[in-house]
Amino acid sequence: MSTGPTEADIIQHTSSLPGVVAETADEASGAPELAWGDTFFHYDPDGRDPADRPFPFATIVTKDYGTFDAESHLDRPGVYRLNINVGRTEFERLTGHSPAAHPAHHHEFDYTALDEVLPHPVYATQSWISILNPGQRTAGQALELITRAHARAARRHR
Repeated sequence: MSTGPTEADIIQHTSSLPGVVAETADEASGAPELAWGDTFFHYDPDGRDPADRPFPFATIVTKDYGTFDAESHLDRPGVYRLNINVGRTEFERLTGHSPAAHPAHHHEFDYTALDEVLPHPVYATQSWISILNPGQRTAGQALELITRAHARAARRHR
C-alpha cells in the first residue's frame, strides 16, 4: 500500500529527536480505551509527570474516534494517520488557506486520500495537518515536518 515509513519508522525517527517523549496509549498508561494503540509525541526535556506534559506536537492515530473523528476512514486495513502541528504559516503554505479559514474550505479535501498532505479533518483550525500512510510522495516531507514541529515545540518550551 505504501513505500514510505511505517508507524514504527515514524516513532523511531521522532523519538530520536532531543527531548521527545513518545507515548503509545494503552491500559497501563491510564489513557482512555479509545486511544489505545495511538502514539503521542511530546517535547518534554524535563521529564514531567505524564499528566503535566504539554500538548503533543505530533501523533499517529490508527482508528476512527466514533463520529467525532471518522472522516479519514482509519478503519481500513493497514491505514494510519500521521498528524502534525505545523503552525499557522506552514499550514497556509501547505493548504493554500489559513487555519482560521479552513471551515470554508473543509469540503475541498478528500480526507481518505493516502500519501497526501491534508488539513487535519478536525484540528485544521489549530494548524494541524495530516498524512494517511506517508508514501513515495510525502515520506521525506513528513519527516521534515515532524522535525520542524519538534523545533517549534522546543522554542515554545524555552
